[in-house]
Amino acid sequence: MIRVGLVDDQAMVRAGLKMILDTEPDIEVCGEASDGAHALALARDANPDIILMDIRMPGVDGITAAREVLDQCPNVRVVILTTFDDDEHVYEALRVGASGFLLKSADGDTLVNAVRVVASGEALLAPEVTRRVIEQFARGASGMQPAVTPDLGDLSEREVEVLRLMARGYSNQEIAKELFVSGTTVKTHVSHILTKLGVRDRVQAVVEAYESGIVVPGA
Repeated sequence: MIRVGLVDDQAMVRAGLKMILDTEPDIEVCGEASDGAHALALARDANPDIILMDIRMPGVDGITAAREVLDQCPNVRVVILTTFDDDEHVYEALRVGASGFLLKSADGDTLVNAVRVVASGEALLAPEVTRRVIEQFARGASGMQPAVTPDLGDLSEREVEVLRLMARGYSNQEIAKELFVSGTTVKTHVSHILTKLGVRDRVQAVVEAYESGIVVPGA
């Protein structure tokens, strides 16, 4: 069972999300919070696998709340929800460790699929959001210190190659085809990359790739 927590200041939005998710046999809404200030308590008390977090809330915003939850509850994954296709907020959410970003205008099937994708350990970006987000803001982040500085020297030559393809938006299957290796081999490389960089999933790995200079924006 995938346990989901909801954090949104609008009761009707939470009710709508709950109605959609609770109809799925493998998903249950285990708790709710009406603002970012109570997100951490929800994460601790309800023990969700995933928190769907509104990005714009009065008081403590979704990015600040996500950072707090991810710092103190490492087993919880956060998917940011918003009505805005806002590149800057997307990038900041990814930098603090969010595993996904979904527009509230997405339909029910997209929402359910997003929950399952993130629960499986993958990362998610809304279809409307492409790697332009990471590229654009990585350009201005070259002087910024990442939250966790990875030891990129630990990556093998092949792992660097795989990371570059990940940063270009390639799926595991596409990477396998490009490098003439099996999908299982690529999956193993990706797992090693995440471990060595100390990141949660491939989206954070791509952020690190741009900010460290392994991948150059626009190249």
